[in-house]
Amino acid sequence: MTSNVVDFEDILNNGFSDANTSIRSGVRARWERKNDAEGCSSSSDSRKPPLGLSDRFIPNRAAMDMEKCSASIVSSAEESIGDRTDSEFSEAEEDTINSVASDLSEYKSSLLGIDDSKSRILSFAEKAPAPKGDTVNNLQVLYSASTSSRKNKSSTKLVSRHIPSAPTRILDAPDLLDDYYLNLLSWSDTNVLAVALSQTVYLWNAETGQIDELCNVESEGPDAHISSVSWIQEGGGHLAVGTSWGKTMLWDVRAQKQLRKMDGHTDRVGALSWNRHILSSGGRDNLIINHDVRIAEHKTATLSNHTQEVCGLAWSPDGLTLASGANDNKLCLWDATASSSSRPRFELTDHQAAVKALAWSPHERNLLATGGGTADRCIKFWNTQSGAVLNSIDTGSQVCALQWNPHEKEILSSHGFARNQLCLWKYPTMAKVKELDGHTARVLHMATSPDGSSVVSAAADETLRFWDVFAPPSKSYTGKRGASDAPGGAKSKKLSRTMHIR
Repeated sequence: MTSNVVDFEDILNNGFSDANTSIRSGVRARWERKNDAEGCSSSSDSRKPPLGLSDRFIPNRAAMDMEKCSASIVSSAEESIGDRTDSEFSEAEEDTINSVASDLSEYKSSLLGIDDSKSRILSFAEKAPAPKGDTVNNLQVLYSASTSSRKNKSSTKLVSRHIPSAPTRILDAPDLLDDYYLNLLSWSDTNVLAVALSQTVYLWNAETGQIDELCNVESEGPDAHISSVSWIQEGGGHLAVGTSWGKTMLWDVRAQKQLRKMDGHTDRVGALSWNRHILSSGGRDNLIINHDVRIAEHKTATLSNHTQEVCGLAWSPDGLTLASGANDNKLCLWDATASSSSRPRFELTDHQAAVKALAWSPHERNLLATGGGTADRCIKFWNTQSGAVLNSIDTGSQVCALQWNPHEKEILSSHGFARNQLCLWKYPTMAKVKELDGHTARVLHMATSPDGSSVVSAAADETLRFWDVFAPPSKSYTGKRGASDAPGGAKSKKLSRTMHIR
């Protein structure tokens, strides 16, 4: 009986154990296939993956790049162990990992042509083309201006004097033309401000507040208008007036009389500048004409180098150089002795938009500041003796006008979209000292008072605003009475309806 039980147990053990290979299915167990794969890999050391990691079963092994697969497996292994701290690695593991990383880097650089230090997912062979014409992204201008204003808030303590943030007075200027290429504001050394409002030129006395109408061009037609005004430099008794039909008028302000009308242009005269008895005019016919106002044959030279409308003219303080800017993005420097056949001393093309804002430094000889339009947005400083650019700064918006501080090395700029502000800069560092807000449209024109303390700005919102931006703390601009205090009279009553202090 006992032997039968033993025989029965042997039958059970031998019949149902895993060692019994006499009865088996046609499919091999997974662990057997894995052992066979490890055996094959051990026979070829060159194909053994680092760190003892094996690849998955691949039906056609000869057609695969095993080195590349090994590199991918190692990368996955490094990511999986990347969460472990340094204390969890043994010295052997660290040596193995460093060796694998070195081999992987060498493999990528030598065989695959991959440089980890310079690798990119996507890369363009060439830079994107620049936009054509005067195009500009308004949103980019808006947000770049906001960012730059936040960055420059820390630079507002660059001067010891107090600069008021609000204008000292505001004058209404109805019908002020919203045209970037015109110059409709000028302040004489006798403290009289001339402003052109559509078809009429008005004079505002800053000391008395009296307003007078100088001239009106309604008789020339409904589309006729004043396109530029400029006071003579010394004496303040004569005013040059440019018109939309190409004539340049010379007025005796004290006598309220037109002295002469000078021709030469075939289209509107948008820019004027005086050099003693020489009056230079620039027009939409691309020409610059020098007039000697003392003689009957007034045209002494016709300068033709610009290919689009001349919108900026400025003679240097020493009277030796005339700077001209135009809608062709050019800045030209002319000698005072230039004739009709002369070429400019320098033709500078660094600006990427119309060059209207021109301002000669009263502190340094041969230093000129220029401002570009919407597609440029830069203020550039030039050595006019050599034609070199000394500095350039992107202001973030259209530069409409520039005025130097006669007392210190500072320059004031007025701007268009997006904030329509005035900015005071310290030269030569070009750190922003102050921003003056208030205008609701682009600030097209600026002029400085004869004592150099105040600046008036004229904007497309049809207002004139006066700022004590250059005044030292101990000084304040006089003449605080408004236009409503002007004496009676037909002309002053008419002006009080169109131009008054708010």
